[in-house]
Amino acid sequence: VQLQASGGGFVQPGGSLRLSCAASGSIFSINVMGWYRQAPGKQRELVALITRGGVIDYADSVKGRFTISRDNAKNTVYLQMDSLKPDDSAVYYCSANFNSWGQGTLVTVSS
Repeated sequence: VQLQASGGGFVQPGGSLRLSCAASGSIFSINVMGWYRQAPGKQRELVALITRGGVIDYADSVKGRFTISRDNAKNTVYLQMDSLKPDDSAVYYCSANFNSWGQGTLVTVSS
């Protein structure tokens, strides 16, 4: 599975961004897709995931602000991020089945 993430950028606190992750290759083998993030000096952490069956889960720190969704026709998973905070600044990675990774996209939240 190959994953291509995009959509990062610079935004002020309270702003919004939408990340996209396009999957290609062995799409049929994907059971779960997720978004992770890693801030400087910190471990990579799970932000949100969505399973083939539509089960969704979020990290407590983003519940109510982030929304994960998918477009099966486009083989793409999205992460809508609203009410962004400086603590959300990180490199965001998408993953498939917890073992395939995209290249990461940088999100910077700052005034």
